[in-house]
Amino acid sequence: MDCRVINNRRHTGLQQLSSFAETGRTFLGPVKSSKFIIDEECHESVLISSAVRLLESLDLTSAVGQLLSEAMQAQNKTYRTGTSTLLFLVGAWSSAAEECLHLGVPISLIVSVMSEGLNSCIEEVESLQVPVHSVYDHIDSRETFSGLSVSLYPSLQIPSGTDLVQKEHDLKDVASQSLAFCRLSRRPVKSPQLFRLQARFEADENTSRTPQTVKNNLLADTHCRKSVLTHSRHFSRTDHHQWISKPGEFLEQLSAAAPKTYRCSDLAELEVGLSHGDPSSMRLVAEAVRLQRQNAGLRQGSHAVLLPFDISRIFTCCLPGLPDTLSCVCPGYITALSMSSATLIKELQNQPVRVVLVEGDLTENYRHLGFNKPTNIKTVSESVKVQQDSSEELWTDHVLQVLIKFNVNLVLARGNVSERLAEKCTDSKRLVIGSVHESVLQAFAEASGAVQVAYITHMNENCVGSGVSLTTWRSDPSDTVDGISRMTVVLKTEGINLVTVVLTSPVTAQMQTKEDRFWTCASRLYYALKEQKVFPGGGAVELLCLTHLQSLAGQSVNKGNQDCSGWLHNTSSWLASSAALYRPTVLKSLADGWHRYLSTLLRNAAVYSSDSEAATSIQRHLQNAADSGSPSSYILNEYSKLNSVILNSVISDKLEPVPRVYDVVTPKTEAWRRALDLVLLVLQTDSEIITGLAHTQKSSQESEGFLFL
Repeated sequence: MDCRVINNRRHTGLQQLSSFAETGRTFLGPVKSSKFIIDEECHESVLISSAVRLLESLDLTSAVGQLLSEAMQAQNKTYRTGTSTLLFLVGAWSSAAEECLHLGVPISLIVSVMSEGLNSCIEEVESLQVPVHSVYDHIDSRETFSGLSVSLYPSLQIPSGTDLVQKEHDLKDVASQSLAFCRLSRRPVKSPQLFRLQARFEADENTSRTPQTVKNNLLADTHCRKSVLTHSRHFSRTDHHQWISKPGEFLEQLSAAAPKTYRCSDLAELEVGLSHGDPSSMRLVAEAVRLQRQNAGLRQGSHAVLLPFDISRIFTCCLPGLPDTLSCVCPGYITALSMSSATLIKELQNQPVRVVLVEGDLTENYRHLGFNKPTNIKTVSESVKVQQDSSEELWTDHVLQVLIKFNVNLVLARGNVSERLAEKCTDSKRLVIGSVHESVLQAFAEASGAVQVAYITHMNENCVGSGVSLTTWRSDPSDTVDGISRMTVVLKTEGINLVTVVLTSPVTAQMQTKEDRFWTCASRLYYALKEQKVFPGGGAVELLCLTHLQSLAGQSVNKGNQDCSGWLHNTSSWLASSAALYRPTVLKSLADGWHRYLSTLLRNAAVYSSDSEAATSIQRHLQNAADSGSPSSYILNEYSKLNSVILNSVISDKLEPVPRVYDVVTPKTEAWRRALDLVLLVLQTDSEIITGLAHTQKSSQESEGFLFL
């Protein structure tokens, strides 16, 4: 149990937020430190590596804890990513707001200036958005994430002999594979030789070149260590001078080398960039996308229009106790059933299966939503239990007769299933499966022609689907899941738009973490393809926010100094003067939150061993960005050279560039907004609760308390 001191003389709610957020700081960044959560009552343990699972295990009975939990659940339910960022910024900005209060800044000014500062940051980072277009144009099995896993991510090798006869785009495939390998090995590299190599290929795309010329250029680029990109598809100019207008600032003139907006047009590159240190999960996501496109009848490379995959038709089947190597992606619906159905499953494998879909519970007392029970009817009986048993038995026999009449072999129900009915159906060679997701029922309805029914007794011939096949998942389908012997089966039909990802792990406590990581990767890729844009990752966006807020704070200081002469002569402008006076303080406090974020990110990524080293690196980049005249251009240039954590200063002498890291746009910015909204809500609530004389009359012994986590 963790314990933190709470000072009752200061805002308790903000201190509680900071304490809760401190427990999840190790989850920030690609290298996460997992935590074991042990239940004190049953002594069971579970391994977690996400902020959402952490808060589920903490005691959040306080009002502030409930608000934090609701904000985290809303973010996770909507986007399934960004919760670690949200939790960390809640803590950082809670401390910032508390410091502003300690300095005497009015609460109304804290709320208005912080909100204005964050909105300005979100507008500013739009210049860093990377368009995602036509990623399916040149997709094939060698370029997908799953294809790279087959070749074990080979490193870049210089071709020789007959291999040099290959076209230049084949060399790009080799480079793409090298990118994935370097990303997974997490070797930070600063030199951008490979990108100059790719740029030269594209610059001379229409020029015929001999194999020897290609080899010589490749060797020359290997020994060249200049960091200036003179020919690149990522950086070009439309004119010798480019002007950018920023709100509240003067026009900035960019140099002729100002970068154009970089475009991501390769699905493999996008998948690697969004994996965030979890290649195994993203590999499964990539395979699921490939299967969905194959099931939809789209040939690879035949469509230039961006088609995001349907994440609602992807499901997971968790099988703890099995080796990790058995994790895979399969078309159709996969589920684990009890071994009591093993004989029936074997018999149904070799015959066509007719299916009926039930959109509610398959029980005798189930009534659809909106059903009104008849009034003014009272049943009197000496033995109520006998009557209920006989009623359920009659209903079970009636349902079974209906299934026999229409020759139904398989029943899929969205809700619960009567145990008595399931037993009778098994005896009559009919399989009943309950707790099936609504999207699964819809997919089978579309593919088999079945019509969902509320009550199975209302079924007719037009409601029955056909063409469903039932097979076992493995040749030896009997597995032990959670200590219970089960059989894993696959249900599918031709043309079904349904994919199941089987997740296995020999460690039961790790199963939930593995499933969470898969859905996080799937959500990142889904929103990237849906929005057709991503952010450069590795701290690039947060660095621009920090630079922008410091610039705004400096402008506010200069403006405030100019207005100081009128304070004593015009008392009516006191409120405006107060806003000008405190505005830089609030903006700097908000910027300190971004600084803490970047510092923690660098520490967790093992780039720097101490906070002082990370702070020195951040300050150096802030100074360089300010001196460049265009922070966004500076950050894009640095990002293109490092291709990993933007503040990484490690230099490598090997030709091993690290692939680009990407972040999704809307989930990230919404996490920022939710974090600040929560902090400001608690701030204003605290001001109404503790304002007054009561809290100042407490003795010194009561001035401090403890918050148990």
